[in-house]
Amino acid sequence: MGHSAAIEPRSALPQLGACVELLKPITWFPPMWAFGCGVASVGINGHSWPLLVTGVLLCGPLVCATSQTVNDWFDRHVDAINEPGRPIPSGRIPGRWGLWISFVWTALSLLVGATLGVVGFAATAVGLLLAWLYSAPPVRLKRNGWWGNAACGLCYEGLPWVTGAAVMSSAVPATAVFLLALLYSIGAHGIMTLNDFKSIEGDLRMGIGSLPARLGAETAARVACHVMAWPQLLVVLLLAYWHRPLFAAAVAVLLVIQIFLMRRLMERPRELAPWYNGTGISLYVTGMLISAFAVRGV
Repeated sequence: MGHSAAIEPRSALPQLGACVELLKPITWFPPMWAFGCGVASVGINGHSWPLLVTGVLLCGPLVCATSQTVNDWFDRHVDAINEPGRPIPSGRIPGRWGLWISFVWTALSLLVGATLGVVGFAATAVGLLLAWLYSAPPVRLKRNGWWGNAACGLCYEGLPWVTGAAVMSSAVPATAVFLLALLYSIGAHGIMTLNDFKSIEGDLRMGIGSLPARLGAETAARVACHVMAWPQLLVVLLLAYWHRPLFAAAVAVLLVIQIFLMRRLMERPRELAPWYNGTGISLYVTGMLISAFAVRGV
């Protein structure tokens, strides 16, 4: 008689490496960078460094990481189609551990946010609320690419930018700070659209209306390019209006380079979306920091 191979029982506990992967450290950069832009727009003094460190950690390893765990839990069925190797669909984070981690990270984020005062706590609460509304039913904003990407753009760019400026200055930021944060948040809508290209098949099968699934790859890429470019043009015009000609010129040069990269993106948008994320988006965030330094004192 043949001997059947013994089946190794699956662990009831998540793997440590899988937990780190679930928190997606690579996604922490945008909100941390935006918080830094907020700080750059108002300046920093020697007594503010603890606030800076706390704010950066809150934006990245806590709030952004929470949004990733929430999204992966409620997207586990879609990920089983698009990316079955992810921690939850692969079983490396078994049972309902993905949900429990989301709850723990939400609570931890609120506790740390409270150390930044009323403004910091309120911003943390808004960011977490949008993170849950984006992924969790019954709202699940991500089912509509227009609304879902708007929520992401606000959380990744505008909210941390304004929060960084408010926390570091202990005052309501200047109108210029709000305008820049808003414009770059709008532009981030296009970045989120390009990020959705990797999940078109699963989105179509599961009824998630991301813009690439709704509009098709070519139209969605064209929309993303316009949404990224026009706000930056307005930033250039505003910087010139605020008598910051050198800063305006620098952002304009970055925008022109992006437009040339966008032209190539449109040749094969589905294939080249990851390439643009590594090239054009780097120029986009560089312009953010230049603009932030420009409005200090406006």
